[in-house]
Amino acid sequence: MADSGAVGAAVSDPVGESAVRVASVPHSQVYIRHTGRVPGDSRPGGVLRLPDPDPRNPGQSTESTWWPPVMLDPHWIRENASTFDLMHIHFGFDAISPRDLRAVTAELKARGKPLVYTVHDLRNPHHLTPEAHDAQLDVLIPAADRLITLTPGAAAAVEARWGRRPVVLPHPHVVELGELERRQRLRLSRPPQDRFRVGVHLKSLRPNMLDGVILPALTAAVEQLPGAVLQVNGHPDILTPGGDKYRPELHKWLTEAETAGRLELQVRDYFDETALWDYLGSLDVSVLPYRFGTHSGWLEACTDLGTSVLAPSCGFYAQQRSTVAEFVHTEDGLDEQSLATALKGLYAERPWPGLSRAERTAERRAVAAAHEEIYASVLAP
Repeated sequence: MADSGAVGAAVSDPVGESAVRVASVPHSQVYIRHTGRVPGDSRPGGVLRLPDPDPRNPGQSTESTWWPPVMLDPHWIRENASTFDLMHIHFGFDAISPRDLRAVTAELKARGKPLVYTVHDLRNPHHLTPEAHDAQLDVLIPAADRLITLTPGAAAAVEARWGRRPVVLPHPHVVELGELERRQRLRLSRPPQDRFRVGVHLKSLRPNMLDGVILPALTAAVEQLPGAVLQVNGHPDILTPGGDKYRPELHKWLTEAETAGRLELQVRDYFDETALWDYLGSLDVSVLPYRFGTHSGWLEACTDLGTSVLAPSCGFYAQQRSTVAEFVHTEDGLDEQSLATALKGLYAERPWPGLSRAERTAERRAVAAAHEEIYASVLAP
């Protein structure tokens, strides 16, 4: 092919000749992969998702590197219009201006290519203020032929603001089905533990994390539970002197609390997938320390592994799974008593096995079928 940005062969689970060809933005992300058919399922039709073009060489496809997304460009759409039937946007437009997004949606319309948009985030967790993301949503939501979101609350918020009601589909499993089953079996075979491990991962302190109050409140709440241990993880960039985002006051508070025996502190870089599942599987409860946001893939991984989740009232985390315990935490502040009460409830209900392989498989089949139905509807004459 010429150096036009055209991609190679599409990749997907095996499907029939009548498969819908979807330009997914992105393809190489676990949510998108798991909205497809369960491996081994076979019936006519299906979905064929184009591989992510490599940002370093748009003429080549890639299995892992997808950001920035090459497909979100009018030139790419013009040059590749014959290779796909519709575009489905999920993530990756953070750095794209509303003006450029309008050019993308206009080019799709000019080429007769429907647009499906899954509203994962009504508030971008990486932006301290909402204005930039709001402006992008003001382009994508009105332009999309069909909308999807993950919870009824998010659907209602979209309808209230834009007058359009998205289809609500649950977040599929994050951990691969075979690995999910293996890890759940191991977890349930362990002898009962006297310790109750509560974890909070600060990562690199995204703008939606913490407000200087939740860690002391969480420490105090854990101390009220016999045998409970609080484990705090964070990346070196925020908890190592000289780090790019070093937070000296936070580091001082955590190290003093660790010295006093009030918590366990682990400073380490990003987990790879296996290490992340090991970490989450070692916890009884994972606490989401968010002040704002919408939905969470981390929460879904915990659901796969049998780790309970304590989630804030901001966004719609508690609507993702009925097993999530909620405490009051928003940009307006934290209700410390609600945090202690919710944690105490999880302490009393342990252990929780998580959603089984059979449950997650059935859910994925329903999600895949719903996507195929939506794609067929936007392509119908």
